[in-house]
Amino acid sequence: MAGDLVLGLGGTVDYEIRWDAEVLSDLARGYGIHRDELTTTTPIIDERALVVTVLAFLAAGGGGERFVLSSEIVEAFAGHFDTRITLGGTGVRAGIALDRIGVPTVQHLVSIDDNVRRLLPRSMRVVSSATRDTLDPHLIVQYPEGSTVRLADAAVTAPSSNRVIFANDAPNREMAIAADLGAALAQASAFLVSGFNTMQDADLLEHRLSDLVAAMRHLPADALVYYEDAGFYRRELSSLVRERLLERIDVYGMNEDELQEYLDRPVDLLDADDVVAALSAVQRLIPARALVVHTKYWAIAVGPDAQRHRAALISAVGTAATRYRLGDVCTAADLDDTARLPRHPRGSEIVTAAEAALSAAGVAAHVVTTADPTTIGLGDTFVGGFLAAVPSASRIATAAALERALDAACAGR
Repeated sequence: MAGDLVLGLGGTVDYEIRWDAEVLSDLARGYGIHRDELTTTTPIIDERALVVTVLAFLAAGGGGERFVLSSEIVEAFAGHFDTRITLGGTGVRAGIALDRIGVPTVQHLVSIDDNVRRLLPRSMRVVSSATRDTLDPHLIVQYPEGSTVRLADAAVTAPSSNRVIFANDAPNREMAIAADLGAALAQASAFLVSGFNTMQDADLLEHRLSDLVAAMRHLPADALVYYEDAGFYRRELSSLVRERLLERIDVYGMNEDELQEYLDRPVDLLDADDVVAALSAVQRLIPARALVVHTKYWAIAVGPDAQRHRAALISAVGTAATRYRLGDVCTAADLDDTARLPRHPRGSEIVTAAEAALSAAGVAAHVVTTADPTTIGLGDTFVGGFLAAVPSASRIATAAALERALDAACAGR
Protein backbone atom coordinates (compact mmCIF):
# COMPACT_ATOMS: atom_id res chain seq x y z
CA MET A 1 0.00 0.00 0.00
CA ALA A 2 1.30 3.50 -0.84
CA GLY A 3 2.16 5.73 2.06
CA ASP A 4 0.55 9.17 2.08
CA LEU A 5 -2.50 10.23 4.05
CA VAL A 6 -4.17 12.95 1.96
CA LEU A 7 -6.65 15.10 3.85
CA GLY A 8 -9.15 17.52 2.38
CA LEU A 9 -10.81 19.45 1.19
CA GLY A 10 -10.67 22.85 2.91
CA GLY A 11 -9.06 24.38 5.97
CA THR A 12 -10.26 27.35 7.98
CA VAL A 13 -9.00 30.06 10.29
CA ASP A 14 -11.00 29.76 13.51
CA TYR A 15 -11.81 32.38 16.11
CA GLU A 16 -12.25 30.37 19.30
CA ILE A 17 -13.89 32.55 21.92
CA ARG A 18 -13.28 32.00 25.62
CA TRP A 19 -16.73 31.20 26.98
CA ASP A 20 -18.15 33.92 29.25
CA ALA A 21 -21.79 33.49 30.29
CA GLU A 22 -21.91 37.02 31.71
CA VAL A 23 -20.94 38.58 28.40
CA LEU A 24 -23.57 36.54 26.57
CA SER A 25 -26.16 37.42 29.23
CA ASP A 26 -25.39 41.11 28.70
CA LEU A 27 -25.81 40.69 24.94
CA ALA A 28 -29.08 38.76 25.33
CA ARG A 29 -30.60 41.34 27.66
CA GLY A 30 -29.21 44.23 25.65
CA TYR A 31 -30.97 42.90 22.56
CA GLY A 32 -34.14 42.14 24.54
CA ILE A 33 -34.11 38.45 23.62
CA HIS A 34 -36.93 36.35 25.11
CA ARG A 35 -37.09 32.60 25.70
CA ASP A 36 -39.78 31.99 23.08
CA GLU A 37 -37.59 33.54 20.36
CA LEU A 38 -34.88 30.89 20.57
CA THR A 39 -34.45 28.88 17.37
CA THR A 40 -31.49 27.32 15.60
CA THR A 41 -32.90 28.01 12.12
CA THR A 42 -33.31 31.79 11.99
CA PRO A 43 -31.32 33.47 9.17
CA ILE A 44 -28.25 35.04 10.80
CA ILE A 45 -28.44 38.50 9.24
CA ASP A 46 -27.01 40.43 12.20
CA GLU A 47 -25.42 39.98 15.62
CA ARG A 48 -28.78 39.71 17.39
CA ALA A 49 -29.77 36.72 15.26
CA LEU A 50 -26.39 35.12 16.00
CA VAL A 51 -26.96 35.52 19.75
CA VAL A 52 -30.45 34.00 19.40
CA THR A 53 -28.96 31.00 17.59
CA VAL A 54 -26.18 30.47 20.13
CA LEU A 55 -28.72 30.52 22.96
CA ALA A 56 -31.02 28.08 21.16
CA PHE A 57 -28.20 25.57 20.71
CA LEU A 58 -27.11 26.04 24.34
CA ALA A 59 -30.63 25.48 25.66
CA ALA A 60 -30.81 22.16 23.82
CA GLY A 61 -27.20 21.12 24.46
CA GLY A 62 -26.79 20.82 20.70
CA GLY A 63 -24.05 21.54 18.21
CA GLY A 64 -23.85 22.30 14.52
CA GLU A 65 -22.75 24.72 11.82
CA ARG A 66 -24.60 27.78 10.54
CA PHE A 67 -24.09 30.32 7.75
CA VAL A 68 -23.89 34.03 8.60
CA LEU A 69 -24.61 36.90 6.23
CA SER A 70 -21.11 38.38 6.54
CA SER A 71 -17.77 37.87 8.23
CA GLU A 72 -18.27 41.26 9.88
CA ILE A 73 -20.94 39.67 12.10
CA VAL A 74 -18.38 37.08 13.21
CA GLU A 75 -15.79 39.77 13.87
CA ALA A 76 -18.24 41.87 15.89
CA PHE A 77 -19.40 38.99 18.10
CA ALA A 78 -15.86 37.72 18.69
CA GLY A 79 -14.86 41.23 19.72
CA HIS A 80 -16.90 40.89 22.93
CA PHE A 81 -14.79 37.93 24.14
CA ASP A 82 -11.19 36.88 24.63
CA THR A 83 -10.46 35.13 21.33
CA ARG A 84 -7.79 32.66 20.24
CA ILE A 85 -6.89 32.17 16.58
CA THR A 86 -6.51 28.52 15.56
CA LEU A 87 -6.81 26.41 12.43
CA GLY A 88 -9.89 24.33 11.68
CA GLY A 89 -11.55 22.20 9.07
CA THR A 90 -11.84 18.45 9.43
CA GLY A 91 -8.77 17.73 7.31
CA VAL A 92 -6.56 20.24 9.07
CA ARG A 93 -7.58 19.24 12.59
CA ALA A 94 -7.25 15.56 11.70
CA GLY A 95 -3.78 16.37 10.36
CA ILE A 96 -2.86 18.18 13.56
CA ALA A 97 -3.92 15.12 15.57
CA LEU A 98 -1.79 12.90 13.33
CA ASP A 99 1.14 15.29 13.61
CA ARG A 100 0.97 14.89 17.41
CA ILE A 101 1.65 11.16 17.06
CA GLY A 102 4.34 11.54 14.44
CA VAL A 103 2.36 10.91 11.25
CA PRO A 104 2.96 13.39 8.39
CA THR A 105 0.10 14.18 6.00
CA VAL A 106 -0.72 15.94 2.75
CA GLN A 107 -3.39 18.64 3.10
CA HIS A 108 -5.63 20.01 0.34
CA LEU A 109 -6.47 23.67 1.01
CA VAL A 110 -8.72 26.18 -0.73
CA SER A 111 -7.55 29.28 1.16
CA ILE A 112 -4.32 30.60 2.61
CA ASP A 113 -3.09 33.53 4.71
CA ASP A 114 -0.37 34.28 7.24
CA ASN A 115 -2.34 32.59 10.05
CA VAL A 116 -2.32 29.33 8.07
CA ARG A 117 1.38 29.64 7.25
CA ARG A 118 2.19 30.27 10.91
CA LEU A 119 0.02 27.56 12.48
CA LEU A 120 0.07 24.68 10.02
CA PRO A 121 2.22 21.75 11.28
CA ARG A 122 5.62 21.55 9.65
CA SER A 123 5.03 17.86 8.93
CA MET A 124 2.10 18.71 6.64
CA ARG A 125 2.69 19.10 2.90
CA VAL A 126 0.14 21.29 1.10
CA VAL A 127 -1.61 21.22 -2.26
CA SER A 128 -3.80 24.27 -2.73
CA SER A 129 -6.25 25.84 -5.14
CA ALA A 130 -5.87 29.29 -3.54
CA THR A 131 -4.62 32.03 -5.88
CA ARG A 132 -4.38 34.84 -3.29
CA ASP A 133 -4.46 35.41 0.46
CA THR A 134 -7.93 35.60 2.05
CA LEU A 135 -9.30 35.61 5.60
CA ASP A 136 -12.90 34.57 6.33
CA PRO A 137 -12.84 33.46 9.97
CA HIS A 138 -15.04 30.73 11.44
CA LEU A 139 -16.50 31.59 14.84
CA ILE A 140 -16.25 28.66 17.26
CA VAL A 141 -18.54 28.90 20.29
CA GLN A 142 -17.81 26.19 22.87
CA TYR A 143 -20.07 26.19 25.91
CA PRO A 144 -19.70 24.04 29.06
CA GLU A 145 -22.33 21.86 30.70
CA GLY A 146 -24.27 23.73 33.36
CA SER A 147 -23.52 27.19 32.01
CA THR A 148 -26.47 29.55 32.60
CA VAL A 149 -27.27 32.60 30.47
CA ARG A 150 -29.88 35.16 31.50
CA LEU A 151 -32.31 36.49 28.89
CA ALA A 152 -34.75 39.40 29.07
CA ASP A 153 -37.47 37.21 30.63
CA ALA A 154 -35.85 33.93 31.67
CA ALA A 155 -32.61 31.96 31.92
CA VAL A 156 -31.32 28.98 29.94
CA THR A 157 -28.84 26.35 31.17
CA ALA A 158 -26.79 24.04 28.99
CA PRO A 159 -27.70 20.37 29.70
CA SER A 160 -24.37 19.28 28.19
CA SER A 161 -21.26 20.79 26.67
CA ASN A 162 -21.06 21.28 22.92
CA ARG A 163 -19.86 23.61 20.19
CA VAL A 164 -21.40 25.67 17.39
CA ILE A 165 -19.64 27.02 14.28
CA PHE A 166 -20.63 30.18 12.36
CA ALA A 167 -19.05 31.33 9.11
CA ASN A 168 -19.31 33.05 5.76
CA ASP A 169 -16.30 31.58 3.97
CA ALA A 170 -16.25 32.18 0.21
CA PRO A 171 -13.26 29.93 -0.64
CA ASN A 172 -14.78 26.98 1.23
CA ARG A 173 -18.19 27.76 -0.22
CA GLU A 174 -16.65 27.57 -3.72
CA MET A 175 -14.36 24.59 -2.88
CA ALA A 176 -12.08 24.79 -5.92
CA ILE A 177 -10.12 21.55 -6.42
CA ALA A 178 -6.35 21.96 -6.82
CA ALA A 179 -4.97 20.92 -10.20
CA ASP A 180 -2.29 18.77 -8.54
CA LEU A 181 -4.61 16.85 -6.23
CA GLY A 182 -4.64 13.87 -8.59
CA ALA A 183 -0.85 13.64 -8.48
CA ALA A 184 -0.94 13.71 -4.67
CA LEU A 185 -3.57 10.96 -4.58
CA ALA A 186 -1.44 8.66 -6.74
CA GLN A 187 0.72 7.98 -3.66
CA ALA A 188 -2.10 7.82 -1.12
CA SER A 189 -2.92 5.03 1.30
CA ALA A 190 -5.99 6.97 2.48
CA PHE A 191 -7.96 10.01 1.36
CA LEU A 192 -10.20 12.07 3.64
CA VAL A 193 -13.05 13.93 1.92
CA SER A 194 -14.86 16.62 3.89
CA GLY A 195 -16.06 20.20 3.58
CA PHE A 196 -18.77 20.08 0.92
CA ASN A 197 -21.28 20.98 3.65
CA THR A 198 -20.43 24.68 3.28
CA MET A 199 -21.36 24.80 -0.42
CA GLN A 200 -24.73 26.31 -1.33
CA ASP A 201 -24.82 26.32 -5.15
CA ALA A 202 -26.00 22.95 -6.50
CA ASP A 203 -24.59 23.49 -9.99
CA LEU A 204 -21.19 24.49 -8.63
CA LEU A 205 -21.23 21.48 -6.30
CA GLU A 206 -21.84 19.19 -9.27
CA HIS A 207 -18.86 20.74 -11.04
CA ARG A 208 -16.60 20.33 -8.01
CA LEU A 209 -17.69 16.74 -7.58
CA SER A 210 -16.74 16.07 -11.18
CA ASP A 211 -13.30 17.59 -10.55
CA LEU A 212 -12.91 15.49 -7.42
CA VAL A 213 -13.97 12.26 -9.10
CA ALA A 214 -11.43 12.91 -11.86
CA ALA A 215 -8.67 13.43 -9.27
CA MET A 216 -9.73 10.30 -7.36
CA ARG A 217 -9.15 8.15 -10.44
CA HIS A 218 -5.45 8.46 -9.56
CA LEU A 219 -6.00 6.71 -6.20
CA PRO A 220 -4.42 3.27 -5.80
CA ALA A 221 -7.06 0.55 -5.85
CA ASP A 222 -6.39 -0.36 -2.20
CA ALA A 223 -6.47 3.22 -0.85
CA LEU A 224 -9.08 3.83 1.85
CA VAL A 225 -11.52 6.69 1.25
CA TYR A 226 -13.04 8.22 4.39
CA TYR A 227 -15.91 10.68 4.01
CA GLU A 228 -16.81 12.76 7.06
CA ASP A 229 -20.27 14.29 7.02
CA ALA A 230 -21.05 17.65 8.60
CA GLY A 231 -23.89 20.10 9.10
CA PHE A 232 -24.82 20.99 5.52
CA TYR A 233 -25.94 24.60 5.17
CA ARG A 234 -28.35 23.20 2.57
CA ARG A 235 -29.17 19.69 3.79
CA GLU A 236 -30.61 18.62 0.42
CA LEU A 237 -27.16 18.98 -1.18
CA SER A 238 -25.78 16.10 0.87
CA SER A 239 -27.59 13.66 -1.41
CA LEU A 240 -25.68 15.01 -4.43
CA VAL A 241 -22.41 14.14 -2.73
CA ARG A 242 -23.57 10.62 -1.94
CA GLU A 243 -24.83 10.04 -5.48
CA ARG A 244 -21.39 10.81 -6.90
CA LEU A 245 -19.07 9.44 -4.21
CA LEU A 246 -20.75 6.69 -2.20
CA GLU A 247 -19.61 3.90 -4.50
CA ARG A 248 -15.96 4.81 -3.80
CA ILE A 249 -16.35 5.63 -0.09
CA ASP A 250 -15.05 2.94 2.28
CA VAL A 251 -15.97 4.67 5.55
CA TYR A 252 -18.75 7.23 5.91
CA GLY A 253 -18.56 9.10 9.24
CA MET A 254 -20.91 11.37 11.17
CA ASN A 255 -21.58 12.52 14.73
CA GLU A 256 -24.78 12.35 16.76
CA ASP A 257 -25.97 15.78 15.58
CA GLU A 258 -25.80 14.72 11.94
CA LEU A 259 -27.41 11.35 12.77
CA GLN A 260 -30.40 13.12 14.28
CA GLU A 261 -30.61 15.58 11.39
CA TYR A 262 -30.78 12.72 8.89
CA LEU A 263 -33.46 10.91 10.88
CA ASP A 264 -35.29 14.15 11.69
CA ARG A 265 -35.81 13.04 15.28
CA PRO A 266 -33.92 12.98 18.57
CA VAL A 267 -32.05 9.80 19.47
CA ASP A 268 -31.46 8.68 23.06
CA LEU A 269 -27.78 7.78 22.83
CA LEU A 270 -27.99 5.65 25.98
CA ASP A 271 -31.10 3.66 25.03
CA ALA A 272 -30.07 0.44 23.26
CA ASP A 273 -33.33 -0.06 21.36
CA ASP A 274 -33.39 3.54 20.17
CA VAL A 275 -29.75 3.45 19.07
CA VAL A 276 -30.14 0.15 17.22
CA ALA A 277 -33.23 1.49 15.44
CA ALA A 278 -31.41 4.73 14.57
CA LEU A 279 -28.31 2.96 13.25
CA SER A 280 -30.44 0.61 11.19
CA ALA A 281 -32.45 3.50 9.73
CA VAL A 282 -29.48 5.67 8.84
CA GLN A 283 -27.65 2.73 7.30
CA ARG A 284 -30.64 2.12 5.04
CA LEU A 285 -30.58 5.79 4.09
CA ILE A 286 -26.80 5.77 3.52
CA PRO A 287 -25.81 2.21 2.55
CA ALA A 288 -22.07 2.67 2.96
CA ARG A 289 -19.75 -0.31 3.31
CA ALA A 290 -18.97 1.01 6.78
CA LEU A 291 -21.09 3.80 8.26
CA VAL A 292 -19.48 5.17 11.43
CA VAL A 293 -21.44 7.17 14.01
CA HIS A 294 -19.28 8.71 16.74
CA THR A 295 -20.74 10.17 19.93
CA LYS A 296 -19.58 11.12 23.41
CA TYR A 297 -20.63 7.69 24.71
CA TRP A 298 -19.68 5.28 21.91
CA ALA A 299 -18.53 4.92 18.32
CA ILE A 300 -20.15 2.23 16.17
CA ALA A 301 -19.62 1.15 12.56
CA VAL A 302 -22.45 -0.61 10.73
CA GLY A 303 -22.38 -2.24 7.33
CA PRO A 304 -20.77 -5.20 5.59
CA ASP A 305 -17.21 -3.97 6.23
CA ALA A 306 -17.77 -2.77 9.80
CA GLN A 307 -15.66 -5.48 11.44
CA ARG A 308 -12.60 -4.49 9.41
CA HIS A 309 -12.42 -1.17 11.23
CA ARG A 310 -12.53 -2.19 14.89
CA ALA A 311 -8.89 -1.26 15.54
CA ALA A 312 -9.42 2.08 13.81
CA LEU A 313 -12.43 2.80 16.05
CA ILE A 314 -10.32 2.06 19.14
CA SER A 315 -7.61 4.42 17.90
CA ALA A 316 -10.16 7.10 17.01
CA VAL A 317 -11.95 7.01 20.37
CA GLY A 318 -8.67 7.12 22.28
CA THR A 319 -7.33 10.02 20.25
CA ALA A 320 -10.53 12.07 20.64
CA ALA A 321 -10.67 11.37 24.39
CA THR A 322 -7.09 12.56 24.73
CA ARG A 323 -7.96 15.85 23.05
CA TYR A 324 -11.04 16.17 25.28
CA ARG A 325 -8.76 15.78 28.33
CA LEU A 326 -5.86 17.93 27.26
CA GLY A 327 -6.73 20.03 24.21
CA ASP A 328 -4.01 21.10 21.82
CA VAL A 329 -1.20 20.25 24.23
CA CYS A 330 -1.86 16.51 23.96
CA THR A 331 1.01 14.34 22.73
CA ALA A 332 1.50 10.73 21.68
CA ALA A 333 2.57 9.75 25.19
CA ASP A 334 -0.81 10.91 26.53
CA LEU A 335 -2.54 8.16 24.53
CA ASP A 336 -1.12 5.64 27.02
CA ASP A 337 -2.85 7.37 29.92
CA THR A 338 -6.12 7.59 28.01
CA ALA A 339 -6.04 3.88 27.13
CA ARG A 340 -5.97 3.02 30.85
CA LEU A 341 -9.15 4.98 31.57
CA PRO A 342 -12.34 2.95 32.10
CA ARG A 343 -14.97 2.63 29.40
CA HIS A 344 -18.39 4.24 29.76
CA PRO A 345 -20.62 1.47 31.23
CA ARG A 346 -23.78 2.41 29.36
CA GLY A 347 -21.76 3.04 26.22
CA SER A 348 -20.41 -0.51 26.49
CA GLU A 349 -23.96 -1.85 26.78
CA ILE A 350 -25.00 0.10 23.66
CA VAL A 351 -22.05 -1.36 21.72
CA THR A 352 -22.94 -4.90 22.84
CA ALA A 353 -26.57 -4.42 21.80
CA ALA A 354 -25.64 -3.00 18.41
CA GLU A 355 -23.17 -5.80 17.70
CA ALA A 356 -25.82 -8.39 18.62
CA ALA A 357 -28.58 -6.86 16.47
CA LEU A 358 -26.68 -5.52 13.46
CA SER A 359 -23.65 -6.15 11.28
CA ALA A 360 -21.67 -3.79 13.49
CA ALA A 361 -18.44 -3.18 15.37
CA GLY A 362 -18.08 -0.61 18.10
CA VAL A 363 -16.17 0.69 21.08
CA ALA A 364 -17.38 2.58 24.14
CA ALA A 365 -15.98 6.01 24.94
CA HIS A 366 -13.57 6.47 27.81
CA VAL A 367 -14.83 7.99 31.05
CA VAL A 368 -12.95 11.29 31.25
CA THR A 369 -13.18 13.67 34.19
CA THR A 370 -11.77 17.13 33.64
CA ALA A 371 -12.65 20.61 34.82
CA ASP A 372 -11.68 22.13 31.48
CA PRO A 373 -12.85 19.86 28.63
CA THR A 374 -12.12 20.62 24.98
CA THR A 375 -15.16 20.00 22.78
CA ILE A 376 -13.82 21.85 19.74
CA GLY A 377 -12.45 19.54 17.07
CA LEU A 378 -13.32 16.26 18.76
CA GLY A 379 -14.94 14.83 15.64
CA ASP A 380 -12.00 15.94 13.51
CA THR A 381 -9.57 14.41 15.99
CA PHE A 382 -11.63 11.22 15.94
CA VAL A 383 -11.08 11.08 12.17
CA GLY A 384 -7.35 11.62 12.63
CA GLY A 385 -7.20 8.80 15.14
CA PHE A 386 -9.14 6.55 12.79
CA LEU A 387 -6.72 7.24 9.93
CA ALA A 388 -3.78 6.64 12.27
CA ALA A 389 -4.74 2.96 12.16
CA VAL A 390 -4.32 2.77 8.37
CA PRO A 391 -1.36 0.34 8.03
CA SER A 392 1.01 2.79 6.36
CA ALA A 393 0.28 5.46 8.98
CA SER A 394 0.94 3.00 11.78
CA ARG A 395 4.32 2.20 10.24
CA ILE A 396 5.17 5.89 9.83
CA ALA A 397 4.32 6.84 13.42
CA THR A 398 7.44 7.49 15.44
CA ALA A 399 5.66 7.18 18.77
CA ALA A 400 5.28 3.65 20.09
CA ALA A 401 2.44 5.02 22.25
CA LEU A 402 -0.02 4.49 19.42
CA GLU A 403 0.45 0.74 19.30
CA ARG A 404 0.61 0.47 23.09
CA ALA A 405 -2.64 2.39 23.39
CA LEU A 406 -4.32 0.17 20.82
CA ASP A 407 -3.10 -3.00 22.57
CA ALA A 408 -4.27 -1.77 25.97
CA ALA A 409 -7.64 -0.71 24.61
CA CYS A 410 -8.16 -4.06 22.86
CA ALA A 411 -7.29 -5.94 26.03
CA GLY A 412 -9.81 -3.90 27.99
CA ARG A 413 -12.81 -4.46 25.71
